[in-house]
Amino acid sequence: MSFKPDHDGAIATLDVGAAELIYSYEAEKDSFPRYSTITPTAILDAAGRLDVIPDVVAVGGWETTGHARLVSEGAGYYGIAAGSEIVGEKRIFGRKVHFYSSTHERSHLWSSYGMSPFPAGMACYALIWEGGIGDFYEINECLQVVHLGKVMANLGHKYLFLYALADPSAERTRLGDAGKLMALCAYGQTGSPNSDEQALIDFLLPSDLYPLSKEDLRNSPYYNIGVTHQKFTNLARRVSDAIFDSFHTFAKKNLTKGYPLLISGGCGLNCEWNRRWLETKLFSDVFIPPCTNDTGSAIGTAVDAMRHFTGNAKIKWNVYSGQPFIFDEIDRTGLEVLPLDYGQVASALLGDKVIGWVQGNCEIGPRALGNRSILAAPFSKATHERLNRIKNREGFRPVAPVCLEEDVGVHFDLARPSPYMLLFQKVLDSRLKAVTHVDGTARAQTVSREQNPHLFQLLTSFKAKSGVGVLCNTSLNFNGTGFINRASDLLIYARAAGLDGFVINDAFYLLKESPLTASSGQKKTA
Repeated sequence: MSFKPDHDGAIATLDVGAAELIYSYEAEKDSFPRYSTITPTAILDAAGRLDVIPDVVAVGGWETTGHARLVSEGAGYYGIAAGSEIVGEKRIFGRKVHFYSSTHERSHLWSSYGMSPFPAGMACYALIWEGGIGDFYEINECLQVVHLGKVMANLGHKYLFLYALADPSAERTRLGDAGKLMALCAYGQTGSPNSDEQALIDFLLPSDLYPLSKEDLRNSPYYNIGVTHQKFTNLARRVSDAIFDSFHTFAKKNLTKGYPLLISGGCGLNCEWNRRWLETKLFSDVFIPPCTNDTGSAIGTAVDAMRHFTGNAKIKWNVYSGQPFIFDEIDRTGLEVLPLDYGQVASALLGDKVIGWVQGNCEIGPRALGNRSILAAPFSKATHERLNRIKNREGFRPVAPVCLEEDVGVHFDLARPSPYMLLFQKVLDSRLKAVTHVDGTARAQTVSREQNPHLFQLLTSFKAKSGVGVLCNTSLNFNGTGFINRASDLLIYARAAGLDGFVINDAFYLLKESPLTASSGQKKTA
């Protein structure tokens, strides 16, 4: 049983005998604030899944700023060499158990390695790019890790800082702004940096300063310019390109053996960069886990502990290994409850209804992949606008599509499975207006029958009626919180945000009354 401290808190448990992930519970799921630390609720829910006290308890390393110094949790944040792990014993409820801790850096390495589809014994390259780390590694056939080099310090912090610099409402960097900046890059014009853009790039990217202060750039032409200003979106695109080019230049020179590439860290959520890594042809394949950010760190520390005690670092896992849905009491006034009929739901979607969709356990990682989703037809720009209003988010944010895996090459330019919504594709089908971003791209999720039979069946039914096996798919959550994970919260959200209905497992709930005025609804507090 492994714990990830601080933001994106999570608890993951492996069955070592089967080398399999039992679950990964993320603290923010069930409508707690985004990026929550581990809560008592999460601990109790995770412990309740086990019949015995674990043989090994693992804690991922972390580092926080105390009153006078950096305070380390477990093995700390950085390091892969000697001294980057702690092995000992603890007593839990009267029983002696093994204790293991390794650095946060190692958690990213071993989550991507352990979850990758490549066979044990295959050498891999690894890239960790996240808040404090921007480094390449090689993992050899004997699971020995070699650090190949640091490309950029504090990469993720620099990326976040760029958005804060332009946003008049931002006094400091905020974790939620990374996705917004990714969306805004698409509005930028292509071309070489002008003198102002180059000056900002030259200041920001080589700097080892952390944290960066917005006030240090008060005289910058981008200071509080507004995030949708054309000058800023141009800058965002230039900086994004400069970051990728720095890493690509290093990789082209130093990663020459053609091994597959493992990507982990929050920047692994950047679908454009992921697509560009594929297109470099430097690697035999590229793998990004669905929990590539810190939500996967508890899994990574568990894999690292398993590697230490057993010599094995490969696990079987399912992306739907999060918390089970809680069916608590709901007020059925104003609800029509019907048995789930996929054709009926498909017809409602084709009639421009917006439907919440809940099946089984929730997804691991930050992307809704068809078990905690809001679904809609993909054809209308008005649907895109409505979904952003429902989500209470900026109009420049794109909405992702979910597509039958067998049809992905019909609608998008990358005929490759993308089950975790982590690659950009060019949209080929002009009918898909709701899911086409301003630059003609989308980050499609592909679905097969084996991966998600319920969503596959719905897409098949929708295709039979519309000719297109594609839907809008966005996450089912109150603004600023993790996925909705109980029926009472879902009903509150549906009425407040203006959903037309929702599905929970095998039941279809239609709201009889007119949707209420959209609002952010209720949130839990950690």
